[in-house]
Amino acid sequence: MKAIILAGGRGKRLRPITDKIPKPLIPINNMPLIERTIKYLKKYGITEIIISSGYKSNQIENFLKKKKNFGCDIIFSIEKTPLGTGGAIKKALVNVKDESFLVLNGDIVTNIDLRKILKKPNTIASNELKTKFGTMNIKNNKILKFNEKMDVTNVWMNPGIYHLSKNIEKIIPKKGSLEGTVFPKMAKKKTLETIKFKNALWFSIDSHKDIEECSKEIKSKKYSKYFKY
Repeated sequence: MKAIILAGGRGKRLRPITDKIPKPLIPINNMPLIERTIKYLKKYGITEIIISSGYKSNQIENFLKKKKNFGCDIIFSIEKTPLGTGGAIKKALVNVKDESFLVLNGDIVTNIDLRKILKKPNTIASNELKTKFGTMNIKNNKILKFNEKMDVTNVWMNPGIYHLSKNIEKIIPKKGSLEGTVFPKMAKKKTLETIKFKNALWFSIDSHKDIEECSKEIKSKKYSKYFKY
């Protein structure tokens, strides 16, 4: 099975870092995001990888050519202009002949078990939403308790990990969002399923604070065992 890593974003909220390097090369504990994602895939036996890139793509290519020790077949699908997640996948699919394929956002760090979503096509991961802010318990306008960041019970979010059937290619736009165009159609037809992951570690690296917090968490006693690549 092939995996498509969506790695074409500008990462504007991570300036000035992304003025010099593309987001996939941002290091988390001295390992660039793209390297972490490739090693994460390899951990689950996926060694055929398509990197959908755009902004400063040549830097990503040069980095991976220098590494040369991933033991993976890596090819690039380069966007000359931003195509959105749907368009990026559509373009990359010319390299996919299998009946299904995996898609990962290239800016995430997680310990979600890929084996569970690989069992059936048109399955996406979901993890329990964790607030980015402290919350309060209130009764009759009186504050009873302050809570630190916590899981919001039974509210599920899209962590950007998808196992999709090749036959949905016909409904993927040449330009536009997968999440905004394709998934709503599939959900309406009840052809999209999910596997829920409770208590999973998941970070989307969108800010300087995300880099700091993710770096700290993956070194912690609780999670470090998942990141020994």
